[in-house]
Amino acid sequence: MVSFSHRDPGTAEEIWAAAFPERELPRLPENFDRLVVVAAHPDDETLGAAGLMARTAGRGAAVTVIIATDGEGSHPESPTHTPADLAAIRRDEATRAVRSLSPTIGCRFLGIPDGGTDDHRDEIATALREALSRALSDARESIDRVLVVTPWIGDGHRDHRVVGEVVIEVCAELGVPSRGYPIWLWHWGSPGDVPWDRVELVDVDDETAAAKRAAMRLHRSQAEALSSAPGDEVMLHDGMQQHFDRPVEVFVRPTAGSLTREFFDAFYRRNADDPWGFDSRWYEARKRALTIASLPRPRYRAALELGCATGALTALLADRCDDVLALDIADAPLAAARRRLGERAKVRLARAALPREWPDGVFDLIVLSEVGYYWGASDLAEAVQRMASSLTSDGHLVACHWRHPVAEYPLSGDEVHAALRAEPTLARLVAHQEEDVVIEVYGRPGSRSVAAETGLIP
Repeated sequence: MVSFSHRDPGTAEEIWAAAFPERELPRLPENFDRLVVVAAHPDDETLGAAGLMARTAGRGAAVTVIIATDGEGSHPESPTHTPADLAAIRRDEATRAVRSLSPTIGCRFLGIPDGGTDDHRDEIATALREALSRALSDARESIDRVLVVTPWIGDGHRDHRVVGEVVIEVCAELGVPSRGYPIWLWHWGSPGDVPWDRVELVDVDDETAAAKRAAMRLHRSQAEALSSAPGDEVMLHDGMQQHFDRPVEVFVRPTAGSLTREFFDAFYRRNADDPWGFDSRWYEARKRALTIASLPRPRYRAALELGCATGALTALLADRCDDVLALDIADAPLAAARRRLGERAKVRLARAALPREWPDGVFDLIVLSEVGYYWGASDLAEAVQRMASSLTSDGHLVACHWRHPVAEYPLSGDEVHAALRAEPTLARLVAHQEEDVVIEVYGRPGSRSVAAETGLIP
């Protein structure tokens, strides 16, 4: 949170105008079929995302707007308007502004008290889940064809932060992409306050800019003074309005969290047959062979496989281990793994959301194959610590990951292996790297090589 007043002149738009050309900023991918715009107050949606809404509706995609509060607290000292008056006015203004962008845009008001969003997080989350459920019920649409935009959590306004946090949490739970749009940042902030590495732009052409200006003017209770009386001053003075008359709109990617069980459930629903190509791709068969061949010991007492998927690698581990505990976050791959493995007594399959639901015990083999990049940075750090703590003094940790970027994954394979290399209680024993894949084996510092363990060298 920051302290600011809407009465302050704020940061001049000239400063912001100079900051954008200095940077090469990517464009927001507009390949979604449905846009859900969440606002804390009436006018947030217009200021932050009117251009995106107009563009999206203009190409025939569906747009839904959810407004958490009625903004009745905008003029707490007004001698001419009660909070109830302002609530009714601002609802009407937002409705007309959104419809001016496109009559196809739907708008829902939650009526949460202005300034009280923190006590109504569940209501906001429920409304968003309902909107996304409707969006995803159309068989033509999938999670990766929906986008949710919301006030940026770093905007310096409590309601904006709360609404943004709820949206990020729900979208992470469902695996739906989200972005934040700043509002008050442009007033109190400076270019040094912007997370430029996570910024994406939407171009606003002349026609769209004109539509946005017209929509902004419909929020008269904010863009103009309510009256000449003290307490009825304009909320969005001319300097503030200039920030939203740019040829671009700004959206901020959230810091990436771990992919959730809902993400994988949806993935397996969409890709029921051999979802990862484990059984049909030579690449996958070769990679498994390389992974198994990299193990420094012919046999292990107890193995822990983190993210077993459909059990293709699990079957090979079972041939080298006395006991295998194989975990996955979703039910569908575990069911496929049970069908593949049959009644092998030495293999135990269980569902677990890692790293939070970590198994008890220690293991002399831990397998992390194509899993680490599903975690956010904090969960990866916790997982590395848990793996290190669960590995016996003579144990081995084998890690294997795809090296090419995947848009929806929080991390890259190389980032996962960098985190493993940085763990001081682990020492790398094997390193195999290609353009596509990296495979590494770790043991404890001082671990002996295969030749030394088998007596070929002292």
